[in-house]
Amino acid sequence: MNQNRRLELKRLLEQCGISVPKYKLINQALTHPTFVFEHPKDKLTHNQRLEFLGDAVLDVVIAQYLYHNYPDKPEGELTKIRAAVVCEAALARVASKINLGDYLLLGRGEEMTGGRTRPSVLADALEALIAAVYLNTDIEQTFLFTERLFGEEISAAAASEDYGDFKTILQERIQKTFTENVRYEMLEEHGPDHNKSFIVGVTVSGKLLAKGKGKSKKEAEQNAAKKALEEMD
Repeated sequence: MNQNRRLELKRLLEQCGISVPKYKLINQALTHPTFVFEHPKDKLTHNQRLEFLGDAVLDVVIAQYLYHNYPDKPEGELTKIRAAVVCEAALARVASKINLGDYLLLGRGEEMTGGRTRPSVLADALEALIAAVYLNTDIEQTFLFTERLFGEEISAAAASEDYGDFKTILQERIQKTFTENVRYEMLEEHGPDHNKSFIVGVTVSGKLLAKGKGKSKKEAEQNAAKKALEEMD
């Protein structure tokens, strides 16, 4: 990693109020698989393993924050708030606020098709970045780092009546009438690996309620649930 790249990553972390002793994992967190594929001689590692860890770390940190800061809310509501905060759309919003897309290493195809602003790419990179911070510091520093990033999202989700978790809302509404659970089925999948889109159908008792489209399966499922709720209102 050259000095210019190191300074870029340092600036990114400084705006988030944190510093780390080493930047190798930070760089990895922001390295998309397409970049690694197109630059084999650089011998870089992409961010997918860090994304896996970051997803788990984020769940724990947000759960702990909600537990301590919302003592009057029951478990069910805390679960919904956390789901709203860690969903792809919320992660992408947080990533956009710190201009995370500007720091990504992307393959040419991903770059040309808008990868720097694609919600799924931003969400994955942010989770990977959280993991990199965790591995470079400790859980306390990671907690403070995450609180700074997600404070507004947490407050907004806690103040909302539906918490933005349309899948949970739909499931609860369906259970008032049906004994069978809501099911989500992949109907269509389009595009190359770096720019896929998905269409998911939501059904109950074999009946299709609505379809949803998204850049990830999770986003498509949420959109399908949202449309189903709109049809029911």
